[in-house]
Amino acid sequence: MNVPLSPAESLRAALAGLLDGLPPRQAAGAVERLIASYRGSTPTDAPILRDRADVAAYAAYRMPATFEAVRAALAAFAAAAPGWRPAGHVDVGGGTGAATWAVSATWDGPRPVTVLDWAEPALALGREIAEANPALRDARWQRARIGAALSLDPTDLVTVSYVLGELTGDDRAAVVDAAAAAAQAVVVVEPGTPDGYARVIEARDRLLGAGFQVAAPCPHSAACPIVPGTDWCHFSARVSRSSLHRQVKGGSLPYEDEKFSYVAAARFPVSPAPARVVRRPQIRKGQVLLDLCEADERLSRRTVTKRHGDQYKTARDTDWGDRWPPEASDA
Repeated sequence: MNVPLSPAESLRAALAGLLDGLPPRQAAGAVERLIASYRGSTPTDAPILRDRADVAAYAAYRMPATFEAVRAALAAFAAAAPGWRPAGHVDVGGGTGAATWAVSATWDGPRPVTVLDWAEPALALGREIAEANPALRDARWQRARIGAALSLDPTDLVTVSYVLGELTGDDRAAVVDAAAAAAQAVVVVEPGTPDGYARVIEARDRLLGAGFQVAAPCPHSAACPIVPGTDWCHFSARVSRSSLHRQVKGGSLPYEDEKFSYVAAARFPVSPAPARVVRRPQIRKGQVLLDLCEADERLSRRTVTKRHGDQYKTARDTDWGDRWPPEASDA
């Protein structure tokens, strides 16, 4: 009896065949050039992904990391809205559709899905890869200018992942406003850098101004307690490294950690975490140190020792980005 593959397994299998016929050196070179373009500080007004070779190389390299980051953000959102499922999904600036795979991994079953991007080669390859996922086989892959002219049809969920950094400030604001006007829930994911965090905070402020409530990662919808310029809120997702990752980056570890910042917000009632672990826990002899963002709008450090009994065992298993305590009833 064949066991159906999970979305993550199906995605890895689909990506594994993308680079057949593309020389490894050419694939690695394309990835290095595209990384340099994406890390540039000047917003672009033309697609960075130009042809199939570009898209195949970059998708094989970046799609697993984007998938894992968005899936982690969606998992936190789903925990804050346990009775809710999106009946429709629009992925803005979705490229080859990593966020659509993450949505299908979070809430199973088919739903109307639309992926908007301005790079036709990315959309074409995303459509091809999606054939491996039954939930995405009827998705619409539509070319659109992601910016001030963006207009979205009403839907339950809009994701905006790893795209705001390519836009001007005015276009970023317009995209977030369009998402807020169309959706019941919006999830924004950006690289876990100070600049990525700043873009997430901008988006968070606009969503709050549009009447949304923050579901995750924040345990409240008040101002972020981090003093600007002193730190930034970000998290980490573990990603299995492909042979292409190893070619481009070197090293022998079978995994890498994708750092990301995000905000998930909704127009309907949600139950945010009592607190969120905002740094990797420090496990010491007989104690665990947890850095938390608390519901009373402050950052704090909690020391959990063996004297706390079961809570100590739980703290030892708690990870960066988790809610604390794990169950709201334990608060």
